[in-house]
Amino acid sequence: MKRLGNPLISISAPLLILLAITGYVHREGKDKIQVIPSLLVGSGLVLTGTVRRYRRRRMLLLEIKKDMNDKNF
Repeated sequence: MKRLGNPLISISAPLLILLAITGYVHREGKDKIQVIPSLLVGSGLVLTGTVRRYRRRRMLLLEIKKDMNDKNF
């Protein structure tokens, strides 16, 4: 299993989302719109990581199935 190089990088996107939500709660009026970029960036990073992990696992599964089929014939 692969070790994480820097655990701070792993939790940075969720922390960015948490910071954006906290900033949204504490601001009033038009100032609330300033937290939208950080919320979008944090959400985008989490979503990108999830999609990348899903694709990597799917490709690995397809390779394993391919190798199993090649060995059976």
